[in-house]
Amino acid sequence: MRPDRETLLGDRRLASNTTSPSIDTVVFDLDGVLIDWNPRHLYRQLFDDAVAMERFLTEVCSLEWNERQDAGRPWQEAIRELVGRHPDQAEMITAYHERWPETLRGEMPETVEVLEQLKAMSLRLYALTNWSHETFPIARERFAFLECFDGIVVSGEERVVKPDPAIFRTLLTRYDIEPSRAVFIDDSPRNVAAAAGLGFHSVRFTDADQLRRDLAALGLAVPPRP
Repeated sequence: MRPDRETLLGDRRLASNTTSPSIDTVVFDLDGVLIDWNPRHLYRQLFDDAVAMERFLTEVCSLEWNERQDAGRPWQEAIRELVGRHPDQAEMITAYHERWPETLRGEMPETVEVLEQLKAMSLRLYALTNWSHETFPIARERFAFLECFDGIVVSGEERVVKPDPAIFRTLLTRYDIEPSRAVFIDDSPRNVAAAAGLGFHSVRFTDADQLRRDLAALGLAVPPRP
């Protein structure tokens, strides 16, 4: 739900110190880690031309535009403002919200399996997600695995998005988390870097198998896939 940039802090993870306190908490990003969200899942149904679709998602309904909804802007306001600037694209723009559930392909089952295994290990589990407060209830209803979490911080409810340290501090304060005892997992390099800067053991997600290896390196030996 947000644009990425590469970081000098490593392409997958930031090493932890072996003398650190034992880890008792794992914090997951949702989109791109546990949930397959992508506006292309919807717009491939609406565009016959892939180039035109990419232009629309870059120049009109861009990730930067969507991120403002993640930061709490009401969808009605966002649609009205964008249609005013691109009246010829009104139907395509309104579809972004009206057909938003179609941007969700589903859960990412291999990572959900890791989450459930961590739950069985009696770890504290939380989610920190950039997501509109208006559309997140759809995800809550659809994805039963969200019940695994002891708490979820949603950017749209807090009106601040990752990588702003403020939303990480909200998580830490609300749930009494000690970052040196917590792992943060996200697919965005800038979010991984922000978490590391606050003292988390910070893991860049690429796929579930690599996540298992990264967790094992931190002392969380998740059972291998059968």
